[in-house]
Amino acid sequence: MKQTTNMTAESETATRIAVVGAGITGLAAALRIHEAAPKCGLVVLDADPRAGGVLQTVTQDDFLIERSADAFITNVPWATDLCTRVGMTDEMLSTNAQFRRAFVVNRGRVQDIPEGFVIMAPRKIRPLITTPILSLRGKLRLAAEYFVPRRDDDVDESLESFAKRRFGNEVFERLIQPLVGGIYTADPSRLSLRSTLPQFVEMERDHGSLIKAALRTARQQKAAAKDSAARYGLFTTPRGGMSQLVEAVISRLPENCLHLSAAVSQLIRDSDDGWIVECADQQRMHVDGVVLATPADAAATILRSVDQELAGDLNQIPHAGSAVVSLGYRVCDISHPLDGFGFVVPLVERREILSASFSSVKFEHRAPDQCVLVRVFIGGACQPELVDLPPAQLTELAMRELRELLGISGDPLTVDVARWPSAMPQYHVGHMQRIQNIRRLTTAHPGLELAGKSYDGVGIPSCIHSGEQAAEKLLNWAGLGS
Repeated sequence: MKQTTNMTAESETATRIAVVGAGITGLAAALRIHEAAPKCGLVVLDADPRAGGVLQTVTQDDFLIERSADAFITNVPWATDLCTRVGMTDEMLSTNAQFRRAFVVNRGRVQDIPEGFVIMAPRKIRPLITTPILSLRGKLRLAAEYFVPRRDDDVDESLESFAKRRFGNEVFERLIQPLVGGIYTADPSRLSLRSTLPQFVEMERDHGSLIKAALRTARQQKAAAKDSAARYGLFTTPRGGMSQLVEAVISRLPENCLHLSAAVSQLIRDSDDGWIVECADQQRMHVDGVVLATPADAAATILRSVDQELAGDLNQIPHAGSAVVSLGYRVCDISHPLDGFGFVVPLVERREILSASFSSVKFEHRAPDQCVLVRVFIGGACQPELVDLPPAQLTELAMRELRELLGISGDPLTVDVARWPSAMPQYHVGHMQRIQNIRRLTTAHPGLELAGKSYDGVGIPSCIHSGEQAAEKLLNWAGLGS
């Protein structure tokens, strides 16, 4: 990994740009700047001793373990384009086509999510009629969604309010909440639907009914292209794990541009309309432009002396933490057939885990022969106290839940615990308005751009897109855009 301790930007270059944050957002921004303006004086700073942010792959006892996200979706181009540009096209793995389905815990048992049910879009009717997850009353209420009047105002509605209004309590509690909770680890009563899943708002607006919209889409696409199994096939990952992508991007950056263990304490407006980047060790450097690719709360601290209103709005974006406990088992010690990619857990089940992913079923090269790697997710906005448990207690909690749900009899061959406090931004109702105000306030500071998952999307492709957009805006402002 390229890094340096000399933080002086190249004096002979006309334009100097700092990227603060070396997660995938900051690295994507830095690469875009280097590609468009290779003579630009580029420096990338991060407080951590390693690059990649939450993306971290470790190999332990012959298990390849992802400590956070283990894949990204390909129905938007930004992550796949980045992989192509850094020469990783041949290194990408698709999900195992044999097991493209998932499960939900229902009254203590792991059961199939009804085929064709994609978050809130039922594309097939028969699986919903026959599923044991819903009672007769719940199924009738789901069917009545076809006749629920559309809402015509522009009020930013919570996920819980929207889902219950359209489908009723049971469908929300047993299917929609756990599926969304597995993505956003959020409190559904506060999660903004417009900021997270706007397609469902559009479906109601355009068709009046989500069932009507989903069935029409399925017919137009001949049913097979967009069902839930096909959606699982849209995910991909590097053969060597997400850290392979991080390393590939770093390898394309200029020598000596990456500075790790270099915490930025604040930005100061320079009298020459540039910026002074001040680090925690009191080192300073002058740059013309800055991409702040940090979480919103860190950006608020860095900008506190620049714009108190902007810093205040950034601090208003809440974050939730989670823990990932990875456990490697012998397949023969598990009674569940492991014939899917994992399961989600409804809050109504009152269990202490959010979900579990069968990583080595989903992707090859994650576990030794006759073994399986299971990643258990704990915490989130609705169980924040669990994230603070010691690693040993998190491990015991995860093992206990898996023993009950999967019928595991043996001890794990390997254990890894990763805790990510305050790592997931929460897009509460009103988030879009707050982001609009943040963008408006940022335009008052030429040469400053904000990027990252705190703003317009939490997935890897959205983070990459955010970093690249910030880089392009800064390059255009500096007169270096293509």
